[in-house]
Amino acid sequence: MIFSKFFQRIYDKYFHRKNDKLCLTLEGKNARAGYLFILPFLIGFISFMLLPVFESFRMVFSKITLDTANFGFKIDFTGLANLREALLIDAEYNRLLVEELVRMVLVVPAIIIFSLFVAMLLNQEFKMRGFVRAIFFLPVILSSGVMIGLETDNSLLSSMADTIRESNRMRSSVTGVLERILAVEGVTGNYMQYIFDVVNQIYTIAMASGIQIIIFLSALQTIPASVYEAAKIEGATAWECFWKITFPMISSLILVNIVYSVVDFFIRTDNTVMERISLVMINHLNFGLASAMAWLYFLIVIIVIGITFALISRKVYYYE
Repeated sequence: MIFSKFFQRIYDKYFHRKNDKLCLTLEGKNARAGYLFILPFLIGFISFMLLPVFESFRMVFSKITLDTANFGFKIDFTGLANLREALLIDAEYNRLLVEELVRMVLVVPAIIIFSLFVAMLLNQEFKMRGFVRAIFFLPVILSSGVMIGLETDNSLLSSMADTIRESNRMRSSVTGVLERILAVEGVTGNYMQYIFDVVNQIYTIAMASGIQIIIFLSALQTIPASVYEAAKIEGATAWECFWKITFPMISSLILVNIVYSVVDFFIRTDNTVMERISLVMINHLNFGLASAMAWLYFLIVIIVIGITFALISRKVYYYE
């Protein structure tokens, strides 16, 4: 009964009859375009990733040992032992989980604010605008897998990165001046600490903002100029135009960028939880425990994305 109602809703939503012929509705045609767009991914996932995902889930409840006699692996069912060890015994894994969640709360809002700010600048009319846009897209290329490997292997870049990290641990004179300015303006306590933490993460924020800048830029260009012209005629200031026009009309893309930023943050190569999972799997050859850690991490990511989507989607404004 439930399934029949479900399929009936799908039929009513995407199909209709015209001259005794079954035709797609406008929403059905749009859905067809979307399914065609993700079809290559679905084919690739089913062909190459579905079986490894199933095997990794099976490893969660098993102990994997090397079978040198048969040149393979021996799988012994252990129940919830791997999950119990990941959650209750491995203190390092739990500590890294908490640290990454706290870091996500710090970095993701900064990425969204930085991306929106840069996108609004790039949306203005000025000379060599295309060149400047390309520069801000460079972090997408530089943060790809190959370039990250080159950056890690390059001794000069590695020493520069170590210097930057070391300098971030110390308060410079400029930071001290900024702290005094903020204190005079009444910004103290947790707010000031958040600002300094964001400043210390500026390299990570800039490297993770390329895609978000492009999405925001495309969203800003879809807003009709006539809306701003009408607002200016009515006497609206630039600040009012931003909060009353720009922000609501790109709110759906803000949600997209937040979800993308959360996912991207959790799967970055410098993520300490991912490094811990790789260490357990490669160095300790404990495939069962590593799989348990990976699946727990996956569930936490899904929960975080679900909570984020549920909280923000209520405030999203959709317009035709």
